[in-house]
Amino acid sequence: MTTFWSLYVTVLSLGTIFALTWLLLSTRKGQRAEQTDETVGHSFDGIEEYDNPLPKWWFMLFVGTIIFALGYLALYPGLGNWKGLLPGYAYLDNDKQTPFANGQTGWTGVHEWEKEMAKSDAKFGPIFAKFAAMPIEEVAKDPQALKMGGRLFASNCSVCHGSDAKGAYGFPNLTDADWRWGGEPATIKETIMKGRHAVMPAWAEVIGEQGVADVAGFVVTKLDGRKLPEGAKADVANGEKLFAANCVACHGPQGKGTPAMGAPDLTHPGAFIYGSSFAQLQQTIRYGRQGQMPAQEQLQGNDKVHLLAAYVYSLSHGDKAADAE
Repeated sequence: MTTFWSLYVTVLSLGTIFALTWLLLSTRKGQRAEQTDETVGHSFDGIEEYDNPLPKWWFMLFVGTIIFALGYLALYPGLGNWKGLLPGYAYLDNDKQTPFANGQTGWTGVHEWEKEMAKSDAKFGPIFAKFAAMPIEEVAKDPQALKMGGRLFASNCSVCHGSDAKGAYGFPNLTDADWRWGGEPATIKETIMKGRHAVMPAWAEVIGEQGVADVAGFVVTKLDGRKLPEGAKADVANGEKLFAANCVACHGPQGKGTPAMGAPDLTHPGAFIYGSSFAQLQQTIRYGRQGQMPAQEQLQGNDKVHLLAAYVYSLSHGDKAADAE
């Protein structure tokens, strides 16, 4: 904020408070002290108002709000570039004189958050570090680690994958064996750390509307082993040819998918996060899909992601972990 606007905000804020103080005291000074039966001389629908002073408690309450406002503006930012007198916000760590991330001093909501995070890291950092030094498979067997990972998941992942981790439309189920990018511990951690961005191109302009129906019919009947809905018009044989010419590069000749590209296994209806019905498959083939898993490396850091990966791994490998014990 420039000096002009800082002074503008300061003068306007303090000027308003002082003007209200003057108005309060000046009107209070002109009031009579004793009670009276006289009215103010006006009638509102037959109702008249006595010309008595305002209650003392009301006056003191107003004075209290003014004192509170001045105290608040002295301690916290609120007067332009004023940083506030609140102690303990010169550095993130006053002992080591570690600066805040933005290099500024004084209380702000962000600085308050940084201090809380620093306290949390100092308290729980050694616990996170202990689990981060263990293989993910071992962490997935530890009840304390799973409880911590579950809380991290609830806070950061459940909004997309659901509180039960079974996903929703457009978001994969993390409790089954269908993994687009691979379900190995290291791969799960990499997915959480770096994020993923998968693209399914639109094919309507390439293979035509009938081609879309034919490929969807091939996927439903030949790859998934299901029946087409009654009245569906699809040439499965032509769909197989179109699939071989356009889809095997990502999904493979058998439709088993390619984890390195995030292409799902088309032989499992549960792998279709946008629906596996004949109509839904046509929609996917016709218009394509784009899905993005946000990277958590900067937000969570390696140690917390390690716990998250162990928790996610345990969701679909819980029985194996129990057997290993």
